Amino acid sequence: MKNTLFKILFLAVIAGTINLQAQLFRNTSKVGTTVASFLKIGAGSRALAMGGAYSAVSDDIYGLYWNPAGIARSKANGEVTFNHAEWLADISYDFAAVSINIEEIGTLAFSVTSLSVPEEKVRTEAFPEGDGRVWDAGSLAFGLGYARQLTDRFSVGFHVKYIRESIWNTSASAMAIDIGTYYISPFNDMVIGASFSNFGTKMQLDGRDILFNYDPDGDPAQGSNNLLSKYEMGTFDLPLSFRLGLSMNVYKDRYFRVTTALDATHPNDNTEYLNGGVEVAFNEMLMFRAGYKSLFLRDSEQGLTLGGGVNYEVADMVTLCLNYAWADYGRLKSVQFLDLSIKY
Repeated sequence: MKNTLFKILFLAVIAGTINLQAQLFRNTSKVGTTVASFLKIGAGSRALAMGGAYSAVSDDIYGLYWNPAGIARSKANGEVTFNHAEWLADISYDFAAVSINIEEIGTLAFSVTSLSVPEEKVRTEAFPEGDGRVWDAGSLAFGLGYARQLTDRFSVGFHVKYIRESIWNTSASAMAIDIGTYYISPFNDMVIGASFSNFGTKMQLDGRDILFNYDPDGDPAQGSNNLLSKYEMGTFDLPLSFRLGLSMNVYKDRYFRVTTALDATHPNDNTEYLNGGVEVAFNEMLMFRAGYKSLFLRDSEQGLTLGGGVNYEVADMVTLCLNYAWADYGRLKSVQFLDLSIKY
């Protein structure tokens, strides 16, 4: 029964991949044609220090972002995490999540992703230094995930999200889903991970900032005047992407482990690219990581990534994990990520 279910799911993933190729494999980059770009910012310092090559690693709570099936492979009964980054242009990025493994049911998880812009003065022609009002912009996503091991080598998972973006008094929202598979192959236990991210509805701005008064005949002395009207706003796709990754422990003994990973990513708003990374662990307590992000991506400013982490058991079955990552953004300033997790 399990083998039959595995084959059905495997064929479904292949069929889905073929069906989405028309959207994903393009000669043109289509940069700037999607919305909710904050969904493309990677979550988790471990993943980012490894260059974003994480769809076939994903054995912790950050699998919710990279490959939801991976959270079923966590050795902990549950996990709580918080990730913060001072993003480009003084923008703040935060990701928080909690997961719990329930025997015979699977792994349940909840996530919150936030991107916020500092408040700015509202400047007009009449008041170039500000008219007393302020405006801001922000993005928010709430997610609910579930993953389950169907066999000792194969897992599936999904992550349903509510997404909202706003600027001053105007906002847009959408629903999306991430779907992933995680397979440990017989070849040296090499992991093959695949995921679709942000498959969902389109977004369209709405709110009082797009309302205006309209005089149909242009004559205030006659006819209807000051009719409440609204600008017609366009609809835009979410940043859909398909990831296919490989990871393997190329060396492992009693104290040391060296894990390498490679991801191929196919977005709907850019050209295809590769991410690669390596993690060196000492006694599963000290971690050193390096990677390269967005190789072959057209006009990319991303590149080298570095980082490390510490896992410290503070009590029986309770481990504190602190991770750091640094990412080079070329002509833009580098970005630093920090996250703190508790595994129990």
